Amino acid sequence: MNIHETSPETSHDVALAGRSMPPLYYLHPLMLGPLRGWGPELARIAGLGFGGVAIPPVFATGASGNLFHVSDHDRPHPLLEAGEDGTEALSRIAAACRAEGLALCLDLIPERVAEDSTLRAQHPGWFADPAGRRPDPRTDPALRGSVRGDLRQEGLATWWAERLRLWTQAGVSGFRCEEPEEIPPEAWRRLIAAAPGARFIAWTTGLPRDVLPRLAGLGFAATASSAAWWDYRSPWLFEERDALAVIAPPLAFPEAPFGTRVAADRHDPTLRERIARRALAFAAGFGDGLLVPMGFEAGARTPLDPAHVRAGDWAWLRDNAPYDLSAALREATALARRLAPMAGGETRSVAAPGAPVAAVLRLDGRDARAAGAAALILANPDVRNSRDLMPETVLPELGGMLGGFAVPGGSSTQALVPGTPLRLEPGGVVAATAKRGRPILRDASELPAEEAVESPRIAIEAITPVVDDGRFPAKRIVGEVVAVEADIFTDGHGKLNAALLWRAADETEWREAPMTLVSNDRWSATFPLERLGRHVFAVEGWIDVFAAFRDELGKKHTAGVPVHLELEEGRRLVAAAADRAGSDIPGLAALAARLLDAADAERLALLLAPDTAAMMASADDRPHRLRSAPMPVEVERTAARFASWYEIFPRSQSGDPKRHGTFDDVIGQLPRIRAMGFDVLYFPPIHPIGRKNRKGRNNTLTPGPDDPGSPYAIGSEDGGHEALHPELGSLEDFERLRQAAADQGLELAMDFAIQCSPDHPWLREHPEWFDWRPDGTIKYAENPPKKYEDIVNVDFYAEGAMPSLWIALRDSVLFWAERGIRTFRVDNPHTKPLPFWEWMIAEVKARFPDTIFLSEAFTRPKVMYRLAKVGYSQSYTYFTWRNTKAEMQEYLTELTTTAPKEFFRPHFFVNTPDINPKFLQTSSRPGHLIRAALAATLSGLWGVYNGFELCEATPVAPGKEEYLDSEKYEIRAWDHDRPGNIVAEITRLNAIRRENPALHSHLGVTFHNAFNDSILYFGKATPDRSNCLLVAVSMDPFNAQEASFEVPLWEWGLPDHASIEAEDLMRGNRLTFAGKMQHLRLDPADLPFAIWRLRPTGTPFGA
Repeated sequence: MNIHETSPETSHDVALAGRSMPPLYYLHPLMLGPLRGWGPELARIAGLGFGGVAIPPVFATGASGNLFHVSDHDRPHPLLEAGEDGTEALSRIAAACRAEGLALCLDLIPERVAEDSTLRAQHPGWFADPAGRRPDPRTDPALRGSVRGDLRQEGLATWWAERLRLWTQAGVSGFRCEEPEEIPPEAWRRLIAAAPGARFIAWTTGLPRDVLPRLAGLGFAATASSAAWWDYRSPWLFEERDALAVIAPPLAFPEAPFGTRVAADRHDPTLRERIARRALAFAAGFGDGLLVPMGFEAGARTPLDPAHVRAGDWAWLRDNAPYDLSAALREATALARRLAPMAGGETRSVAAPGAPVAAVLRLDGRDARAAGAAALILANPDVRNSRDLMPETVLPELGGMLGGFAVPGGSSTQALVPGTPLRLEPGGVVAATAKRGRPILRDASELPAEEAVESPRIAIEAITPVVDDGRFPAKRIVGEVVAVEADIFTDGHGKLNAALLWRAADETEWREAPMTLVSNDRWSATFPLERLGRHVFAVEGWIDVFAAFRDELGKKHTAGVPVHLELEEGRRLVAAAADRAGSDIPGLAALAARLLDAADAERLALLLAPDTAAMMASADDRPHRLRSAPMPVEVERTAARFASWYEIFPRSQSGDPKRHGTFDDVIGQLPRIRAMGFDVLYFPPIHPIGRKNRKGRNNTLTPGPDDPGSPYAIGSEDGGHEALHPELGSLEDFERLRQAAADQGLELAMDFAIQCSPDHPWLREHPEWFDWRPDGTIKYAENPPKKYEDIVNVDFYAEGAMPSLWIALRDSVLFWAERGIRTFRVDNPHTKPLPFWEWMIAEVKARFPDTIFLSEAFTRPKVMYRLAKVGYSQSYTYFTWRNTKAEMQEYLTELTTTAPKEFFRPHFFVNTPDINPKFLQTSSRPGHLIRAALAATLSGLWGVYNGFELCEATPVAPGKEEYLDSEKYEIRAWDHDRPGNIVAEITRLNAIRRENPALHSHLGVTFHNAFNDSILYFGKATPDRSNCLLVAVSMDPFNAQEASFEVPLWEWGLPDHASIEAEDLMRGNRLTFAGKMQHLRLDPADLPFAIWRLRPTGTPFGA
């Protein structure tokens, strides 16, 4: 702004003109002494870059001595030695300022005068405080000795209006108005109008937010921001600025005149100076104007005093200053002037509250889209440590139309670039500036208009269920319906229609069902899954011309609008449809003929008739039809989703550790296994075991002559993956076992382990399938941290292995599938190529669609999920290592509510021959009950390795997740009646699982509130809520746990005080939950979990 601009209403040539106030220096007149000596100080102030001086009243004071308690406005303060005429003294001060290019701003409190003022004595009726009133000790000390005037009094308002007119004529350019809220709005309008050449600053700091609107529209040119008290983190500063901007642009200051000094409570001089510099720089950048109180630059710690000033105070303060901020003042005033064109423009925070660096955007207008220039004020809230600003955290909030921000730094500038951090020193403030940016222009659309007009008008988006845009199939079970949804929409107000199309993969004709609009352009439909195997579906949408016509016709008729022309349009639509349909739609041709000669009333009835709508839908040529790409669904048998697995080593079923078990021994165990409720019996590899590098007991490298070795070291002179270990029996024995198991209701699952002992026939017959080292050896297998010295791996991508090895492996699976094995647990599939699994599983399922593959991959989640996508029906999980309530809840939420829910079926094995969970090693029987309850209720698939039911959990060494005397390396004999076993509880859990469809899937789980971090509490329900369970499991195997918990009555539409019937499925009793809040106690010495089946009161169980 030009500080020399002159208002035509004033006689002086230095004014507070422009949108923003020039930088103001707040001067205490009594600290300078007689007016005749002010010249050097005013020159210093001008040299610091200030454009004006603000001063408190310079008139004679009352008994209090407070400059704001004026006793006589016609006499100057005697310490100024400026004569006897107050207005003349002001004129001399203004002239002295003007000589240095400074405008003069005077503090104004028109509602207050000294108690002993001449004005009060002459006009006592203008003042509210009665004369002779006793002092009130509760009165603010700053107000003692003053009285309040009532500017609603015509006389007082007139007196002040005349006084302001005189003062502006004397050269006063502006007024800082203290306590603006104390004066009626109509009085302010009158006072401000009396001094049209002056600018009035409403000193709004500390005012309640609801008071501010009363000051709007009165003519104030500026307000006062509270930025000096900001913590550089909270959002209130910007809320205040928005409120102040309704009145006038807010100026800022590092500390308030007569207020607490920035340096007052700081003992460290370095910190005092650092904080002062930050306050000054931020005020200059943030405010639409800057005001700096006298003494700030010298590190003053004592506030300016309006009443008690000693001669020489200013000289002493400057001589004893702990630091000198004169240079910083010059930088601040220069910054304030550079940003002056932005006064009144948009100012907002672009950093989140509490961000490491405060970031304030200032624009030269209110609309970021039209801004021609901008400033970004950055401040470090931390005065002890540096902070880095990542520009990409704030730049996207700036509107996108600005160019690069330049950050001044010494003799050079630094660009604020996304991805390049900007370091702010402790308490540092940076002001970066930018101008309007230059957007990137590109060629017009590469799509010719002729092709654009043929582009689809309809959009089909967000189809579900879809996995990776249809790259992989979603998974479902035979007998389910697939609920398909999609967003389908088009331009304009026309009506759409949509259909769901589906077919089995071996069919050529699509079946079709209409889709229903749910809401907000979301359409839905379902299709049934009646056969095993791959299905595909697609979504089709089109513009329904007749539906749109019919809707419009009905609305116009209802509104009484003439529809003669619309009726003719409808007749023509029907006629065109009849021509298309020919004789395919009986009745349509007759309808067209009838409409030809019908009167309007009959036409209206016919065109709105439901039969007409049905015929027109059948004849619809579906204009602008769009069909999505086909989306696959893999449909599997129930056991892919719901099964209870039991794992045994067949060689340990003889009952004698000195005799190798046989398949006939396994047959003898089938009734026991089935009695526990298991329906899948799973064997580790049952193929011949190699001799070379055979492992001894407890995974030693020194086996004895009778040690059986690890069954995962597949292959010997007796054969490989298509052979059986001779000591187990023959193929005929195996077939007899398979049939006996089926007769018991048990399905056999085999282990498919792509691992070879060094004795495997493939090394001799197909050396090209292996990766040989230069010394003629093959590196043994590893799955860190585990080492398998008795196993070597094939090389899928060896030159001689493609594709012969792939085919041989596939044929091994087919060999067993042809012999009735349709469930395979695959060992470590994550260490084999994903393309192989996708191809091999597809090959097997093409011939045996009922085949199930279980992935035993304990690896990174994305790899596990990819294995499920390429074809695995089930997968081992991280369940084994989720031991706390929070861990379990988070994991199940991921599996049931995010993308994996469509393709990943978790199989919760409580233990495996390789994994003796640490939780079980120390928790004894209660720990085994806890893990059994969690696995059996949270997933439709759970598995138990033989010995778990006997609470076998001794580790090979402390901290190791392996069993002592592991069956992997020796033959064991099990006492299935071992005291302390949990056979009865497992049997009951499996019975509960069979009886309750809600437990047949991991889906349908909802976690509820149990107010104890050691109790996991959840509900399981079928989609139709015909079967609803509540399950509470203590996660603490050592201590009894109690909790208040919420019965989710709202899920049945019941109020919180309602009752609901419950059946305790473990204990066999029934109870009533009366009210939402209930209490339970779970004791690990008894039963550390509870399972209830719920029904609304009065509804019988099983109904």
